Amino acid sequence: MSTSREHFSSKIGFILAAAGSAVGIGNLVGFPVAATKNGGGAFLIIYALFVAFICLPIMLAEMGLGRRTQHSPYSAYAELGKNAIQWRLAGWFATITPFMIAVFYMVITVWIFGYLFQTLSGNLEVIAQPEYFGHFVNDYSFVGYLIAVTLIINFILVGGVRKGIERASKILMPTLFLMLILLVIFVLTLDNAMAGVEFYLVPDFSKIDGSVINGALAQAFFSLSLGMGILITYGSYFRRNDDIVTSGKLVAITDTAVAFTAGLMTLPAIFAIYPDTNPESLSDSSVSMIFSFFPQIFMQLSDIIGYGFATVAASVFFLLAFVAAITSLVSIIEVPTSSFMEKRNVSRSTALLVMGIAITILTLLAATSFGLVPWVSHVITYAGIDKSLFDVIVDVFYETILPLNGLLICLFVRFRWKRENFAAELGEGNSNYATSFLHKYVNFAIGTFIPLILALVFANTVAAKFFGVALL
Repeated sequence: MSTSREHFSSKIGFILAAAGSAVGIGNLVGFPVAATKNGGGAFLIIYALFVAFICLPIMLAEMGLGRRTQHSPYSAYAELGKNAIQWRLAGWFATITPFMIAVFYMVITVWIFGYLFQTLSGNLEVIAQPEYFGHFVNDYSFVGYLIAVTLIINFILVGGVRKGIERASKILMPTLFLMLILLVIFVLTLDNAMAGVEFYLVPDFSKIDGSVINGALAQAFFSLSLGMGILITYGSYFRRNDDIVTSGKLVAITDTAVAFTAGLMTLPAIFAIYPDTNPESLSDSSVSMIFSFFPQIFMQLSDIIGYGFATVAASVFFLLAFVAAITSLVSIIEVPTSSFMEKRNVSRSTALLVMGIAITILTLLAATSFGLVPWVSHVITYAGIDKSLFDVIVDVFYETILPLNGLLICLFVRFRWKRENFAAELGEGNSNYATSFLHKYVNFAIGTFIPLILALVFANTVAAKFFGVALL
């Protein structure tokens, strides 16, 4: 069946939907910890510069490609690329990447939902036990939580762009911001919270080296959902007279503001409960922090404010994490769903059914790869480390292919679409763009040093992840 292309009804609808895709659990925990361990305010400055001077041009390229073609990634690359094999391959990468990322992100979202359920049930003391997470990930109760999360996501996506994604974003994102602000206010009232603020904000430029710079770029890139095909797909839901330049800026600002504000929740909470915390001892893993460290923080907090209030605080935190995860998942799954609708000319409900079955099967396999099912717990060895199916999905599709996809769209703009055509597309809906400094900068950067930087990041990631050799 052939249907006309849906569009966002307003700029705020797109901004909240795109911000929802960008604001995930990495913003809430991973970003603040990375900042604290890598120079505090110095890391924040470098991160902000990367967002403004490297990530924003790529964001605009993805959004521009989507609006120009009114297609999802595969068809967008194929149409403007005249079906050349290299550009169809780029479109395929931009479609399969979010599909596979949805699998591992679904696993984590289901875990968060399980912890939220346990917290609301009054079992904070149970989930705070050090051994609980190991038992939890190998318990078949996962299936029930998976069904609940799948129903929630499909309830949103089946409504389409306006009645599903946009409407949900207008409810969920303000709710997320409100919960985050309330938690920040609460945490900053605790004794010794300012020690965490100091570690988070005071610059320490002595910690800045090549690996930190590479990490800041990777964090900025991943945080803004670049390379996942999301912004190409969402760009295709723009009308011709919509201002995608201003919208792109606002999405970048919103995402960065949420990540920064999350640091004012995460680090002060840690230092308030554990005054002698050494930032270097904090885990780099958002998963470890959310499921192992934070329940213990809230349990310790019960000694200060009582078990009941600590349970409420923990429930708000896990609800915050769940909303952040759901908004990201909705955006991620929309990419392969939209692509399947175009490729097979089927209805949204049919595409969601196919995507739901495929993602659920792979999610079950990934979720059982922590020892429950041996053959998916040890599927391959590289860089001297045994890897599970879950590990492989994360290493390949989240940490490796994203910068490659960013590199490919830069090369596409430079050699196929041409920068003058790209600039003309961004000028649609923004009459001042052609004479702005941003126009001159984006045209220069996206065809010169940005692809070079992304090529280096991609090469370094491949060398480090799969061969155990760091190039930078």
